[in-house]
Parts: sequence; structure tokens; C-alpha cells
Amino acid sequence: MLDKKLLYQWCSVPAEELPEHPGRKVPLRLVKDAAELGEVMARDFVEDIKEANAEGRDYHAIVPCGPKEWYEPFTRMVNEEQVSLKRVTVFHMDENLDWEGKLLHPKDPSNFQTFMKEFFYGPVDPKLAVPEEQRFFLTPENYHDISRRILSTEIDYTLGGWGQDGHVAFNQARRDPYSCVTLEDVRNSTARIQNNNTDTILALAHRSFGSAWQFMPPMSLTLGVKECFRAKKIRVYSATGAWKQTALRVALFSEMTPEYPMTLLQEHPDARITATLETAEHPISRNPEWKFWGVNA
Repeated sequence: MLDKKLLYQWCSVPAEELPEHPGRKVPLRLVKDAAELGEVMARDFVEDIKEANAEGRDYHAIVPCGPKEWYEPFTRMVNEEQVSLKRVTVFHMDENLDWEGKLLHPKDPSNFQTFMKEFFYGPVDPKLAVPEEQRFFLTPENYHDISRRILSTEIDYTLGGWGQDGHVAFNQARRDPYSCVTLEDVRNSTARIQNNNTDTILALAHRSFGSAWQFMPPMSLTLGVKECFRAKKIRVYSATGAWKQTALRVALFSEMTPEYPMTLLQEHPDARITATLETAEHPISRNPEWKFWGVNA
């Protein structure tokens, strides 16, 4: 468990001091709001693809379904700037599953494959689009094969967000008292089917379904840390505000811990976090008069 006194110190740092803080362990960039984050996220990805195109090489990326702010800017940039995606291979990061570990109905709003086909692939000029045979969606039947393909391929780029417990993809902190997972276990985790943590279900239900947790998928299919973090570059982004504020502070300042898998970004040679000002804020930093027994009182 994290030391609450240390956590209090990290959460007390004003947001504007985070990017240059001497204790920061991962590069951090702050942007104004969700609209700016979407533009920045799309531009980062487009420029990396352009570089590969200029060098005449194939390009392999691990791509999430979210944050959602970047899809319109990305497809707009690709179309307006005529950026060819013909040599791009996309490995999709995760997928939601029902209680039996089966894919959701195609029109379920939590179906990632449906969303990506509509908003990531659909708006791109067909002359520029990623070929269908280079689009790899995870399913309960193919995830072992996709894992092997990723682990035998040079991955250029992983982009994504992070969760309330610092999960990247669905690499959540384990909460099962009968299954102790070490940092090394998390570091070497690979593609798998899993039950989602209760806090993940509630956080997502609050965000998407008016807290109607009954409509949230209870299981997920995810690439592991081993696949996601082997990319040459890792870029994670968030505009979600309060839901992500503490995980951001832990990622920046804590020692690496399986309690917050995102802390493993610290050992990657080219990782960067981008957050909106709201996400970088923390209520503890704005209320230094608050007192907590055993922490600062």
C-alpha cells in the first residue's frame, strides 16, 4: 500500500509546478482543455507516421479506444494533409466483454470495435486508409495470436489514456486478496481475459451511464504491459479531470508499484504523459488547511 504521508505530499503540489518539479519521474506536458488535448494527441501521432512514411518504412502502432477527443482531429489531419496510412499496422489495445467473456452486441456503446470502425477508420479517405488486413482487433479467439505477433514485431508507438488506478489498457491493479501480483508480474503481463475491478466499473458507469453500473461490461480483454510498453514511444493522455488526478500524481512521484501499473512508465526510455489542467489539479493542493489524522495532523 502507498504511504499516505507521501501521497499527501504528491497531491499537495500545485498543478503548475508539476512539469518542472525536481521529483517528477516521467515527462509531463500540460494542455488547456479537452479540445487542445485532442489536437495535440492527433498531431503527435500524425507526425510520427509522417516520419515513417518519409523514411519509407512500415509502421506499427498500439491504439486505444479513448481518450475520444483525438479521433476527429486525427482523421481531419490525415485527410487534409494527405497522410498515407497504407504502411500502418494497428493493434487495438483492448475490448469489453460480457459476463461470459463474450464480445458485446455490435450496437452496445461499450463495444470498442464498433466505435473504432465508425470514428477512427470510417472518416479516413479510402485512398489513405489503413488496409483492413492490417487492423487487428482483439477477440476471445485470437488474442494469443495477436500477442505473439506483437512480441515478434518492432512496435513504433503506443498511445492511450490511464485509469483511476493507473491502468494503461485494462492492466488494472489487482484487488483479489487471494491472488497476489508483484511488480514483476505486472511488467511481464501479456494479453488476457479478466474480470474488471469494481472501482473501474463504477468509475466508467459514472462517466458514461449516469452511474447505471448494471449496463457496464463486467469483463475485458486487454493487451498486457509487456506488449504495450515494448513500443519505441509511449504517449498517454487524459482530459478526464478528477477521475485521474491522483493516479497522475502517483505516476509522477511514486516508486514503481503494482498498485498503480502506470508507474512502470518510469522505466521506459521514451514515455510522456499529457494532461489537461483540470486533470493535473488536485483538491488537496488547493486546500492546504485540510488535516488528516496520521498524515498532517
